[in-house]
Amino acid sequence: MPYVHRETHRAARIGWLRAAVLGANDGTISVASLVIGVAAAGASQGSVLLTGVAGLVAGAMSMAAGEYVSVQSQADTETADIEREKRELEVDPVHELEELTSIYESRGLDKALARQVAEALMMKDALGAHIRDELGITETLRARPIQAAFASAISFIAGAVIPILAVLLAPSGRVAEVSSLTALVTLVVLGGTAAYAGGAPVLKGALRVAFWGVLAMGLTAGVGRLFGAVV
Repeated sequence: MPYVHRETHRAARIGWLRAAVLGANDGTISVASLVIGVAAAGASQGSVLLTGVAGLVAGAMSMAAGEYVSVQSQADTETADIEREKRELEVDPVHELEELTSIYESRGLDKALARQVAEALMMKDALGAHIRDELGITETLRARPIQAAFASAISFIAGAVIPILAVLLAPSGRVAEVSSLTALVTLVVLGGTAAYAGGAPVLKGALRVAFWGVLAMGLTAGVGRLFGAVV
């Protein structure tokens, strides 16, 4: 039985993983910081909960819109470049063949072999060869704005639900403390999971996310206490 060599690469995860991790982290940090700041100002548990829910809705919509606009801009650029390649292939295919040949030469093939490879690929799928090897656009890394927007919104909601549940379940008078601890644990798990999925050191990823979360929540709590004392 012939040996089948199987490889697993993480590059295919980059697009959705980035959007999902960013959304979940932002959801947890943003909403936890909001509820902690309002709680530190002395607001009632009901007011804190309302603040968290409002932050969840606003944040999810903001993440979705921002991610869509950003990734759509990338998709528009890719589309424009592809259309330009189509026109160039129609108008001057000889120059495009030379261009592809020079690309393969620069990667280490001798001129004769580079020409042979370029001719074979252009005969099969000229546009596809130029999109991949000249423009550097692959199907794996293509911009997908709707997918990115959806992933950002859903992941933001998933992250934001944690501090909201903490507010609901926390004893009266301990909302800020319970929300802080819950958010910190969530951020450590998110950071470690993202690092593991991307092939990076788990501990380093977890600590990095936790650090920025603690900083955000600490600053917001300080502002809440300041305004609470003033009011």
